[in-house]
Amino acid sequence: MNPKTEPATLSAGKKPRLAILLATGFGLGYLPKAPGTWGSLGGLALVWCLCQFIPDSFAFDSPAWTRREFLELLIVVAPLLAILGVWAAGRAARYLAAKDPQIVVIDEISGQLITFFGGPPVGHIFFGFSLAQVARVPRWPTPVNWKYLLLGFILFRGFDIVKPPPLRHLEKLREGVGIVLDDVGAGLYALACMQIGLHFGLLK
Repeated sequence: MNPKTEPATLSAGKKPRLAILLATGFGLGYLPKAPGTWGSLGGLALVWCLCQFIPDSFAFDSPAWTRREFLELLIVVAPLLAILGVWAAGRAARYLAAKDPQIVVIDEISGQLITFFGGPPVGHIFFGFSLAQVARVPRWPTPVNWKYLLLGFILFRGFDIVKPPPLRHLEKLREGVGIVLDDVGAGLYALACMQIGLHFGLLK
């Protein structure tokens, strides 16, 4: 979402509190300086949490997460979040009387999730220790490493800022669709680059 504009006025009507809560990523959009970057970090944190805090009852058919299992979960969560983001961003934009309010970051969160569709390399974050291990809570080993997360974040933010074709055309679409789809496109660009890195073993 670049550029974004702050609303000059508020539209009449009741404030859509739930839509704004979701559109701002539960308040991430209100953080100073670069709300889009904060939104992307929120998406990154969500990817990490999906690996860390899944209940034991979600154990699949192996003693550790695999790329396939991670992908199966993410491929459900990310599209649902994008669809929800279209609704929330559209409601927030109408209320704030702005085409693309700066505080709306649900699009960065969903786009950042799409970046990781290909599934992570098997390994452990933070030199082999997960938060679950530190807290002595039984959980499956975390299948991500810091290079994977960092590269995904950098690639997504880069494509979101540069907006290669057709992303600039997508952001001109109406209301929430335009707000979200250009970031979905940036996520797909980043996903392609991540797959190249995984294919050539650059993210192990």
